Amino acid sequence: MAERRPTMMDPPIEVLLEKVDSKYTLVSLAAKRCREVNSYFNQLGEGLGSIVPPQVASISRKPLSIALEEIAAGKITYHRRTELEAEPPQEQALSE
Repeated sequence: MAERRPTMMDPPIEVLLEKVDSKYTLVSLAAKRCREVNSYFNQLGEGLGSIVPPQVASISRKPLSIALEEIAAGKITYHRRTELEAEPPQEQALSE
């Protein structure tokens, strides 16, 4: 097997793309989780505890790096909503 060359990005993009169905899903998922991690660190002193803390032990202090490490570790997943789940139930008008 070929030796993997060190890159600036860890985890590698190839590993991340195996966890999702497209690069757009990866960006959306990482951005959403990054905001959650950032909110968690901002509310630490307030004692609210309503946001899920980081799910991996990371040496990085950047929310985006933590989010990408969580995705690579399989701790953060997504669920694609179907059309039926996306639409609110419609009320039927009663005609007299």
